[in-house]
Amino acid sequence: MLLDIVKYGDPVLRQKGERVGEITPKIKQLIDDMVETMHEAHGIGLAAQQIGKALQLTMVDVTDVEDRPSRMSIDGEAVKPEDYMPLILLNPEWTAVGDNKEEGPEGCLSFPEVYGEIERPEEIDVKAVDENGEAVAFRCGGLLARAIQHEWDHLQGILFIDRMDAFVRTELKPEVDAIQVETRKGLG
Repeated sequence: MLLDIVKYGDPVLRQKGERVGEITPKIKQLIDDMVETMHEAHGIGLAAQQIGKALQLTMVDVTDVEDRPSRMSIDGEAVKPEDYMPLILLNPEWTAVGDNKEEGPEGCLSFPEVYGEIERPEEIDVKAVDENGEAVAFRCGGLLARAIQHEWDHLQGILFIDRMDAFVRTELKPEVDAIQVETRKGLG
């Protein structure tokens, strides 16, 4: 079932998600609905906050992005990221590998038509639980690392505009304010 994507201005986007304990049939259905919603919206990631639920649940699918490569390895062995998509992550944690940071363009389904350059660690180690309750751990780089960091931020109530430098944020302010006004009209 397609879900409504929450836009900037809805307070749920600023809420830190609760940890997901047991993977119930309700959580499995939510995961299925979120994957369908993400694909329908042509997104490469979706966090529970973006569909109005403050949970530590997110997903990423970089399969169709050819101009921004992704890398992934499990236990030191390189794997094809597309073989693991969509990647469902519950209660994810990540740590940067080394000090390399990379600036790159980001957008967000909760900010239609708003894009900005964001600096993030280029390579990260990720630990999470998958949709079957199994622990997963992997290293990733490129777009996959960027997408996971973007989605993890959502789970903490942090938005990509918070990561933009002041100049870019000022430049995008009219578009961001317009989204917030529209959202508030819908909530009010």
